Amino acid sequence: MERKYNIRSRGKADLAGILRKSWYHLRLSVRHPARVPTWDAIVLTAASPEQAQLYEWQLKRAKRMGRIADSTITLAVPDPDGQRIGSGAATLHAILELAKHYQQISLDSQCGSSQMKEPSSSYIYLIAKKHILLLHAGGDSKRVPWANPMGKVFLPLPYLAADDQDGPVPLLFDHILAIASCARQAFENEGGMLTMTGDVLPCFDASIMVLPKDASCIVTVPITLDIASNHGVIVAAKSGISNDTYSLNLVENLLQKPCLDELVRHQAILDDGRTLLDTGIIAVRGQAWLNLVKLACSSQSMISELLEKKKEMSLYEDLVAAWVPAKNEWLRSRPLGDELVNKLGEQEMFSYCAYDLLFLHFGTSSEVLDHMSETGAGLVGRRHLSSIPATNVSDIAASAIILSSKIEPGVSIGEDSLIYDSFISGGIQIGSQSIVVGTHVPAASDMTEKVPFRFMLPDRHCFWEVPLVERTERVIVYCGIHDNPKILLSNGTFCGKPWRKVLDDLGIQDTDLWTSEKTREKCLWNAKIFPVLPYFEMLTLASWLMGLDNQRNETLCSSWKRSQRISLEELHRSINFSQICLGSSNHQADLASGIVNACLNFGLLGRNLSQLFQEILQKESTGIEVCKGFLSHCPKLQAQNSAILPKSRAYQVHADLLRACGNEEMALEAQQKVWASVADETASAVRYGFKENLAGSSSWFSITANPGNTNGCCGESFHHKTVKIELPVRVDFVGGWSDTPPWSLERAGCVLNMAITLENSLPVGTVIETEKGTGIFVSDDVGNQLSIEDLSSISLPFETSDPFRLVKSALLVTNVIHAKILQSVGLRIRTWANVPRGSGLGTSSILAAAVVKGLLRITDGDESNENVARLVLVLEQLMGTGGGWQDQIGGLYAGIKFTTSFPGIPLRLQVIPLLASSQLIKELQQRLLVVFTGQVRLAHQVLHKVVTRYLQRDNLLVSSIKRLAELAKIAREALMNCDIDALGDIMLEAWRLHQELDPFCSNEFVDKLFAFCDRYCCGYKLVGAGGGGFALLLAKSAESAEELSSSLTNSSDFDVKIYGWKIFLEN
Repeated sequence: MERKYNIRSRGKADLAGILRKSWYHLRLSVRHPARVPTWDAIVLTAASPEQAQLYEWQLKRAKRMGRIADSTITLAVPDPDGQRIGSGAATLHAILELAKHYQQISLDSQCGSSQMKEPSSSYIYLIAKKHILLLHAGGDSKRVPWANPMGKVFLPLPYLAADDQDGPVPLLFDHILAIASCARQAFENEGGMLTMTGDVLPCFDASIMVLPKDASCIVTVPITLDIASNHGVIVAAKSGISNDTYSLNLVENLLQKPCLDELVRHQAILDDGRTLLDTGIIAVRGQAWLNLVKLACSSQSMISELLEKKKEMSLYEDLVAAWVPAKNEWLRSRPLGDELVNKLGEQEMFSYCAYDLLFLHFGTSSEVLDHMSETGAGLVGRRHLSSIPATNVSDIAASAIILSSKIEPGVSIGEDSLIYDSFISGGIQIGSQSIVVGTHVPAASDMTEKVPFRFMLPDRHCFWEVPLVERTERVIVYCGIHDNPKILLSNGTFCGKPWRKVLDDLGIQDTDLWTSEKTREKCLWNAKIFPVLPYFEMLTLASWLMGLDNQRNETLCSSWKRSQRISLEELHRSINFSQICLGSSNHQADLASGIVNACLNFGLLGRNLSQLFQEILQKESTGIEVCKGFLSHCPKLQAQNSAILPKSRAYQVHADLLRACGNEEMALEAQQKVWASVADETASAVRYGFKENLAGSSSWFSITANPGNTNGCCGESFHHKTVKIELPVRVDFVGGWSDTPPWSLERAGCVLNMAITLENSLPVGTVIETEKGTGIFVSDDVGNQLSIEDLSSISLPFETSDPFRLVKSALLVTNVIHAKILQSVGLRIRTWANVPRGSGLGTSSILAAAVVKGLLRITDGDESNENVARLVLVLEQLMGTGGGWQDQIGGLYAGIKFTTSFPGIPLRLQVIPLLASSQLIKELQQRLLVVFTGQVRLAHQVLHKVVTRYLQRDNLLVSSIKRLAELAKIAREALMNCDIDALGDIMLEAWRLHQELDPFCSNEFVDKLFAFCDRYCCGYKLVGAGGGGFALLLAKSAESAEELSSSLTNSSDFDVKIYGWKIFLEN
């Protein structure tokens, strides 16, 4: 197929949408890797062993924070001997070290043996079956020098930070992991490696990426010629696979920073006048990957040769050229080129062109700020895990980005500046568009000067501190945002001014900066300009060097000349990475401790304290002691007015704090109080005096027969009375979870669901009848029977294995066991539910509603649907299954309805029936398949995990349920406008959100089923809480529904049952 790039719009990827989808996939793969495959290993290249140590710390942090699965092996591999060998040789070296790592793991498991050999053939084939993510993160980051201490790949990038306000600050690395997690699917079960660069965030939907088998593939994007002239360009074949999203074509040639003539000569210009940019993302799969692993595992001699000759092998010029026949002749003239061609040349390379890929390069300090203030401004969390003073004692611009920092009163920060991992004391002024990282300016109280020290960082400057090896002091470093440390003295700048002007203004010579006669390329990178002195002397000289003080100050000039000075290049080799790790951990722990202390003393516990406790524990020396100190707050929290602070929340904080302190036994006791409190709060929201009624009081409400009523059940003569209740089941389109206590007791809930019959019958029901004598006889549809003579034996708690705890709970919440009727007559109760166990159709709650309604009817109680729905809410808390109100609403009220709940005492429900047109009903019944998956699910297992996360105020969970409630409103409008396709989109988003709440709500079978149905459907989801049971499949048309039904029926892969159904429209 011809490439038709010209028909593509010039718009780029929806950054917010792509990142949110990618992060969702990343979290799913980390929490449930057995269902959503993740990487077997993640490898980072580093410039030195010391930087590799820092990267190992960052990788451990990523695992702790849920960015990397526990099952994934992580490894940071420094260049051998700290010498640069090029990205190609670094790739081979990283694969070799990974193979050695796997072999070492095996040796360690065999009697603790530590003998190490070159990887054997068995480990070569083992690696060849693995799925590896390799990030090139070494190098010296000259153009983003403030990122050198942390590694550029780990610079802060607070996109979507507001989604999890108590979580760690998102890093560039985290976002790269999210994008890469979606690409894992493209390898399927065939081993391979995805290679990316650590200074680029390629925003595209990698979940649809297609990779050819047994080949290499480079990801490209159409780009304008002016940009392409400074980057690598791919020349792809005219024919290939193409659709509206991507194209897949054989690579014919590779060009490096080509001029226009080269682009024309090699036919690299596309129909729309653009060309294909090499994004730095390379995937190798199948046989091509096996060949690469074999080469890597025998590459020690090749690497030694490069080190000896001080040569480099590039990934993007040398190594990939082996897969492109047009470059083979050129490659053979390069170091080790013959070996590359001979070992790799049998396989081909393809171009995967992602039309809408957004290429965010973090190559300079100004690009970093641009991506936060322009490209992704709407996604940036501008205040995150920081302590910031009130506006009347500080001057901080609204657009300033303050991350993991403590700002004291008396500080000024200008527009669009970035402050990260810092402590800024009073008297400091930071200009606009500046970057301050890892800086800890001592407070005024720590100073010996009588006059408070003041310091100003001008606009468009970078300012950071670096701890040095074998020294106690930290060096203060600074430069202009637009300074390029690589540009030579003649054209270079320092703090935004030409070097010649800097030297003239300060009265210093270039020999003061470049003291060695061997220094040929004089530039900021190797200029010995930064003094190593006591802190405030360094600050004073910083003002002088930046041109803020009297430039011709002989005292300052003399002080600077006498001082030991260091260059950026020397700093890069002298960074104390272990001190950076320790200092960052302690700083983050102190910030978290301050937030927790404020919440416990002043707040309503609205933060995710469980997450903050874990951050405090990273302060190894005192973390547990700090947490133990917070325990004294817990009794005061539990004594607060429950109308202001629910007891369930207070007990959850206590349980989480006890776990943080290592007291699991007491934590379990506190957790039991959590669930008891949820039940009490639910009961209180439904009726006052609930506990008293359980104790035997009949003051809750009167449920007595009328003795004068000849049709009654009590009196001097026995009158037989029978009540039969039959109810439909419900299917929910969207909104579930927002109906569940304690959410629905504290926040509004919205659910859109529908009552249906199955196979032309009402599947759930009960018959309750009076009989002579006393006592209660209960039976169900599977043969269980129970005779209860002593009604006082019906008491809490019920055993989870008790098949009649539902009926017993119904007797309690209706207060029937205390009614006069049972003093003279008995009851016979029979129940049935003609649906598969664990259906997800709300069967348990609907059956409870039927029994409650039947009991109230036979005793002339309040059997209104609203009263029954609220009583079932309490009943489920008594049973310990939890659950919300949507199931009983779905069965009690006919048709399609939109239901909202309003928190308070009592809980108020508003059921709004949708006046569905005959056209809507017909189209729904034609296009919607109700299918039993055969997978049994237990809602309470999912429910307990979700409710616990809510009580912990998990921000991602809270935002997900909010969105589900919002989608219910949108779906209502879509149905009323007969827009069933829009309903399908909403179902898909709802299903994604359900998996965000709990990844175990689906399984491998369900995933395969939905993947099979995708071509026929505009929407699908499991009903209820998920985990199995019934699925809703909304076909694209009536014809698609018929095709899907036929395909499922005839498929041997899916043992499912398609049920006949109708909307239940009768009252």
